[in-house]
Amino acid sequence: MMRKLLPAASTLALASCATTTPQVPTLDALAREYLAVQLAIGEKDPGYVDAYYGPEDLAEQARAQDAGMTLPMLQARVIALDATLASYPVDAATQEPNRVRYLRAMLGSAKVRLRMLRGETIPFADEAEGLFGVRPEMIDLATLDPVLERIEELVPGDPGDGPLHERINAFRDRFLVPEDRLDAVFDRAVAECRARTVPHIPLPASESFDLSLVTDKPWGGFNYYQGDYHSVIEINTDVPIRLDRALDVGCHEAYPGHHVYSTLIERDRVNTRGEIEFTLLPLYSPRAIVSEGSAEYGVKLAFPGDETMIFERDVLAPIAGIDASAIGDYYALREATKELGPAYYTIAAAYLDGEASREETIDKLIRYQLRSRASAENSLEFLDTYRSYVINYDLGAQIVGDFVERDAASEAERWDNFIFILSNPVLPEDLQ
Repeated sequence: MMRKLLPAASTLALASCATTTPQVPTLDALAREYLAVQLAIGEKDPGYVDAYYGPEDLAEQARAQDAGMTLPMLQARVIALDATLASYPVDAATQEPNRVRYLRAMLGSAKVRLRMLRGETIPFADEAEGLFGVRPEMIDLATLDPVLERIEELVPGDPGDGPLHERINAFRDRFLVPEDRLDAVFDRAVAECRARTVPHIPLPASESFDLSLVTDKPWGGFNYYQGDYHSVIEINTDVPIRLDRALDVGCHEAYPGHHVYSTLIERDRVNTRGEIEFTLLPLYSPRAIVSEGSAEYGVKLAFPGDETMIFERDVLAPIAGIDASAIGDYYALREATKELGPAYYTIAAAYLDGEASREETIDKLIRYQLRSRASAENSLEFLDTYRSYVINYDLGAQIVGDFVERDAASEAERWDNFIFILSNPVLPEDLQ
């Protein structure tokens, strides 16, 4: 009854205040909305969500709403959430600015991916920059002809014995791991990768992974992070498994690569800080440059200098039953062929932008990447599936490696820089 005694003007003023000052959602609430919209995109785009171990109710909601959710509706949700985050009143003394910046970067990539899903054609370089935050440089393939001439001199045999790519792959195949030795070689390789990682990066006692050999995949290896510091790692045996691939896979997929990266993010961002946005890893986002780049660079960090070659010669080769007497020549050839790496972006761009046919692309991969035809066809399958994602490996390793080694005078400092990348929400622009 007392409320009726208030003057009418005061009542109107209070009502006006109540309707014009909506409560600002918390950043945790916005992070949940971010997860919800990313999961919804994942329902439309299989493979878009690379890993998710967050609240199950959000995943169930995305599945339940999928039938009534259109791509334009998803685009509108992403734009609206990004606008809310753009005007969010962050407290500069907290982690809020970093969280907002990270969320907006992920949503920026989501906008580009949704444009692609809606049928928009985006040139390769623009697509890569829009999704991953880095613009790849294209080169004139003819500039690599002198590199091919130098490689020709390194390949055992006479040029009359066949085309360069056939001779180089015949030499490489001398280091193929027999199928019945694969498990033993991979087990020993991964164990060594872990032994060289944990002294520098203490990991939760419960961390673990399962590794299996699979076939009929467009990729060479994949890490499915499950949460609770556990990964499922699959290795595609359709891709030739030569001796050097064991350590590459062990470091890339496990230690100190994807498994360690996801474990540290879960421990340090999700469990310690409660930043649930990190329970989801979008495949197409700036995190891919950091994730793939750190995984690629991990081999060099764990096995500096000639230690990779020495370990393969002295430990893995005997397990595989391989004669490693020519491993020095193998590595000289491997280093020389790395100079051909930049050709891949030019070849991929021409193919994906419709400027080169399938056969023309295979021919270029054979000539300028020295692939076998089977390897070139597998590469095209990857391009058809993941498109500009290919930039994240070599370019990511270069960006991560430059940051790790910049002003690092010791092995300990390199590991410290590497741990910083893995434990924090860094974006590619932070590393350049």
